[in-house]
Amino acid sequence: MISPPRIAASILAADFARLGEEVLRVEPYVDLLHIDVMDGHFVPNITFGVPVIKSIREVSELTFDCHLMMTNPDTYLEQLREAGADIVSVHIEVFPEPSRVAEQARAEGMGFGLALNPATPLEAVEPYLELCDLLVVMSVEPGFGGQEFIEATFDKVQRARKLVDSHGLPTDIEIDGGIGPGNVARARAAGVDVFVAGNAVFRAPDPVAAVLAMRAEIDR
Repeated sequence: MISPPRIAASILAADFARLGEEVLRVEPYVDLLHIDVMDGHFVPNITFGVPVIKSIREVSELTFDCHLMMTNPDTYLEQLREAGADIVSVHIEVFPEPSRVAEQARAEGMGFGLALNPATPLEAVEPYLELCDLLVVMSVEPGFGGQEFIEATFDKVQRARKLVDSHGLPTDIEIDGGIGPGNVARARAAGVDVFVAGNAVFRAPDPVAAVLAMRAEIDR
């Protein structure tokens, strides 16, 4: 069953020079903070590490939704938990059999998610949905913000929704990439629970107004 909609503000699009201020500005209006941890190997970009997550935790009480675009995220789970991560999502492309890393994340007291790239079929994660608190459906190629939304993602989300519901699972479906007021209603109709928004929030003239506009579109 689809859960109440939640917006996850992605700090990949924030002003890094004023990161704490940027987070505090939107904190009362969003539900989660989405943190893309990229290692320069699984994806060509490098972003945040444990020290940055720890510094944000000192100013924010939001749920930290950490998307680990890394080839060896299991090496860092303990450090991520100590830094303040609440949920960690790893890529099925890195862990085709993710049972061990899911168990490791839960042993650290964190929620667990699986992410899949646009080209990866939904069938790759189907056997492991019961391990997941979160299924992250990428709607852009991972690695950089500001990309154009891939329309075919709506079909993948609809199929993911049917799978989750048919198995009676509490797994939330998260969509990540190119989400904003213009397509958030369609994403909700397809079955999305959690909406990751980066540019649509932090690059908007008024980030708070942008979040409220997204909520209005979701509720329409």
